[in-house]
Amino acid sequence: MDHHTLPSSASARIPLPSGLQFEVLKTEGHARRGRLTLNHGVVETPIFMPVGTYGTVKGVMPRSLEEMGAQIILGNTFHLWLRPGMDVLRPFGGLHRFEGWHKPILTDSGGFQVWSLGDMRKISEEGVKFASPVNGDKLFLTPEVSMQIQHVLNSDVVMQFDECTPYIMGDKASGRLTTEKEARYSMELSLRWAKRCQLEFERLQNPNALFGIVQGGMFTHLRDESLAGLELLDFPGLAVGGLSVGEPKAEMLRVLEHIGPRLPAHKPHYLMGVGTPEDLVDGVANGIDMFDCVMPTRNARNGHLFTRYGDLRLRNTRYKTDERPLDESCSCYTCTNFSRAYLHHLDRCGEMLGPMLTSVHNLHYYLDLMREVRESLDAGGFEAFRRQFATDRARGV
Repeated sequence: MDHHTLPSSASARIPLPSGLQFEVLKTEGHARRGRLTLNHGVVETPIFMPVGTYGTVKGVMPRSLEEMGAQIILGNTFHLWLRPGMDVLRPFGGLHRFEGWHKPILTDSGGFQVWSLGDMRKISEEGVKFASPVNGDKLFLTPEVSMQIQHVLNSDVVMQFDECTPYIMGDKASGRLTTEKEARYSMELSLRWAKRCQLEFERLQNPNALFGIVQGGMFTHLRDESLAGLELLDFPGLAVGGLSVGEPKAEMLRVLEHIGPRLPAHKPHYLMGVGTPEDLVDGVANGIDMFDCVMPTRNARNGHLFTRYGDLRLRNTRYKTDERPLDESCSCYTCTNFSRAYLHHLDRCGEMLGPMLTSVHNLHYYLDLMREVRESLDAGGFEAFRRQFATDRARGV
C-alpha cells in the first residue's frame, strides 16, 4: 500500500461480520435514544463510559460500578501495553477476566497518549517512536501494533490509531494555533492510518468492532473531508476526536454542532474525552451516543464534586460542619450514608476512603444524568429536560 494515498474505495475488501449491532429507538431533533449490542453485552445509549486507564477505574470497586449502572468502561491501550504487558494479559484471554469486568469494554488506540508525550515522541508515516515513560525503553507504536494490542485485550470496541491534532502547536505558553495546513496533514495521516488499522484488524480476524475517528482540528471543512474518507472505509461506528485538547469551550461547541449532526444516522457516535455535565447534554443534542472523560474521578480526587445544583468544592471550610449529603437529590452510596463534613474531614486528613467515596458520587452523578437523558428521550421530552438541567445547574449548591 502506498501510505501517502488516501483511501478511495472499500470495494476490494471483504469485511468481517462486525461484533456490533446498533438500533436508533427514538429521536428528538438530532438527539438519539439507541441500543448498542456488543460481544459482552447490551449498552443503552446515550451513555457515559467510566475511564479505567490501567484496567481499573481509579479508586472504584467493579461491584460499585455495576451498582451505579455502568454498562461499559474504558481501558487504555498505551498504558496496558507498557504495564502489565501483553505476555501477562494474553493467557487471561484479554482484559475482561484480568480485571474482573464482564460487561463491554472500549479501548482507545494509544494515539492520545502519544500526543500527550509532546517532544518526547517522533511521528512518521509508519508510526510513532518514543521512549517508554516507565523505563525508558525505545518503543515504536504503529497502526498495526495498536490493532495487535487491542486484539489481545479483546475489547468490544477497538479504536483506530490516529494522530490527535493539537489546538496549539508547541508549548502552551509560547505556542501558536495550529494552521489549516498542519491540521490537514494530521487529518490525512490519520485517514491513512485508519485504512492500515482496518486491514490489520481484518487480518487478525478480530470478532469485535473497530471505530474510525474524525479529525481535522478546528477546521470544519477538514472535519467533513475526514468524515467522507472514513465513510468510504465503512467502519461500524465513528468517533469525534481532537476536541477538549485545550481549545475554548465555544470552539469545541462550534465544531461539535457542525460535525455531530453530519455523522451517519445508522451508526453509533462517540465523542472522545469530553467532558463536563453540560458538555454531555450538549453532545446528546448534537447526535452523540457515547462519552468518556477522566473528569468525574480526577476531579473527585481533588475535592471537586458535581451535583444536580452545580459544582461543590469540598475543601472549602464552609463544609467542615455541614451535615448535609453532597447532593440531597442523589441516591448514590456516598450521599445516602455520609455528610459533607465527614467527606471534608477525610480529604483534610488524606484518608484514602475520601477519594473513593467522592469518585463513587461523581460517577453515579454522570451515569444518572445519562439515565435521565435516556428517559427524557423515551418520553419525547429531551428539550424540556435540557432546559430544566441548565436551570438546576445554575442554581448553585
